[in-house]
Amino acid sequence: MVVKIPFQRPFLTGREGDYVAEVLASGKLSGNGPMTQYCHDWLERNVGCAKALLTQSCTSALEMAAIIADIAAGDEVIMPSYTFATSASAFVMRGAIPVFVDIRQDTLNLDESLVEAAITSRTRAIVAVHYAGVGCDMAALKDIAERHGLLLIEDAAQGILARYQDKPLGSIGHMGAYSFHETKNIVSGEGGALLINDANLIARAEIAWEKGTNRSQFIRGQVDKYTWIDLGSSYLPSEITGAVLRAQLEGADAITTERLRLWQRYYDAFEGLEREKRLCRQVVPQDCAHNGHIFYVLLNTANERNRVLRVLNAAGIGATFHYIPLHSSPAGQRFGRSSGTMTRTDDLAARLLRLPMPPMTDEIQDSVIVHVRDAILSE
Repeated sequence: MVVKIPFQRPFLTGREGDYVAEVLASGKLSGNGPMTQYCHDWLERNVGCAKALLTQSCTSALEMAAIIADIAAGDEVIMPSYTFATSASAFVMRGAIPVFVDIRQDTLNLDESLVEAAITSRTRAIVAVHYAGVGCDMAALKDIAERHGLLLIEDAAQGILARYQDKPLGSIGHMGAYSFHETKNIVSGEGGALLINDANLIARAEIAWEKGTNRSQFIRGQVDKYTWIDLGSSYLPSEITGAVLRAQLEGADAITTERLRLWQRYYDAFEGLEREKRLCRQVVPQDCAHNGHIFYVLLNTANERNRVLRVLNAAGIGATFHYIPLHSSPAGQRFGRSSGTMTRTDDLAARLLRLPMPPMTDEIQDSVIVHVRDAILSE
């Protein structure tokens, strides 16, 4: 059946086409032009990072982070298993071993209480994945990283305009990565950004970003020619990507406000079912301010989740599940290892149901809510 209510669709501002036309008229289509610089300035101002660099994806940003961190063959990088594949593959490409740690019951984020037991003499970094735009316990993770001399990298793909203890996600670790994929809150089609918070890492970040050359220094007049200096790749997005992103960043507050409104309507609507113990609603700790990226519920069993999902999809509601845990994937078993059990990861991943979050009227959202309630109670 054709999906009548899609799972997601970008929140557009109306200026995206205008800025793309401006770029096309300018003749400057390659990266690092005025649109890119606008986005860099916006991110540095609103996130508070020392340096922001647009990339072609969040994957590219994480791959850059692995280069900057000097991750090498045999190094270990601690991360959750409940995340997207590139949280791990960016480091596996440098020869590292992802070490999977179980997640928390409340936020589905990395369980900070299990991290220290996963550290070995080969550990080089901790990757904190902020699931659903809800911050990890960054105070605890930062303390662990400092005591063990590790880099702390934030996979904040879902985290733009979300905060932990009033600090923007992506601004707390040594580096952070954003995604602007069309499934995210703020979009450029494909795209991402690497946020450098440790100023000592800026010089190498710019070289990695500029294909391994010192072209950024040349443009600033700091050297009279540029050449190949270090590892790098073609991470810059085009000015067309920057143009779409500029329009989105200009409307970021309004987009986030509307997503939070829709999220809250879902949350309020399912209070009764949670009291009846038919589901658990999403949890946002008091020290976190989320961004309405995902609304999910946890049903009581995997079979129940799958049954409700089938009913909703048959009715044209674009509900879905989320990640297959990396530790149980073919590549995860080949390249990584687990520290301790993955009991909560396996259990929560099997019971999670994500609801549609496209731009929609209250009437359409009410229809989704009724279908979800009826599907759960129809057992």
